[in-house]
Amino acid sequence: MNNVIRILLVAFIGSMISACGPRAFVKGGYDEDVNSENLMNDRWSETDMQKVVKDLVASAIKNDAIANAKRPPILMVTKLQNKTSEHIDTQSITDMITVDLSSSGKVQFVDKAARDDISEEYDYQDSGMVSRETKKGKGKQVGADLIMNGRIDSIVQEVGKNKSIYYKITLNMTNLSTGLIVWTDQKQIRKLYKKQSVGL
Repeated sequence: MNNVIRILLVAFIGSMISACGPRAFVKGGYDEDVNSENLMNDRWSETDMQKVVKDLVASAIKNDAIANAKRPPILMVTKLQNKTSEHIDTQSITDMITVDLSSSGKVQFVDKAARDDISEEYDYQDSGMVSRETKKGKGKQVGADLIMNGRIDSIVQEVGKNKSIYYKITLNMTNLSTGLIVWTDQKQIRKLYKKQSVGL
């Protein structure tokens, strides 16, 4: 009888230990609406990025430098400085800005990030390996008319169980000929959270 009790006790303890062990996300599904709000934690999220990009792109294309241009201006989107305490993928933000601006059909782009690849390809095409009829030469690229850059700032406040995260994203568009800022705008986001216990 003692052996039976001992075996049952060992089995019970084993099941308790396994229940308290590390857990993993093992089953998932697709969210059919990637534009729905996602505020699972207090970090910068794709919802923040979507809201920011949508509003700032709408503002930019209404500006005279784009809206009243005789031809679609050539734009270069450069860096977005991250002045927050978080690790934020700013390249993802500028990529979304580029895609949305391009979809508007009101601007054209030069790709600063592709310059090294382009230069390498020029050297290859000039090596004799490419036919003269299809070879692309230096000195024919189109220069940018406008440069867009900006920064993202944040302020985090925490009192007791309450936490507030404030983001401010500012974009500037500069005319390369004059050096003047022809458009600037900002988007502000404040998110409120309340701390609570999370059980197993």
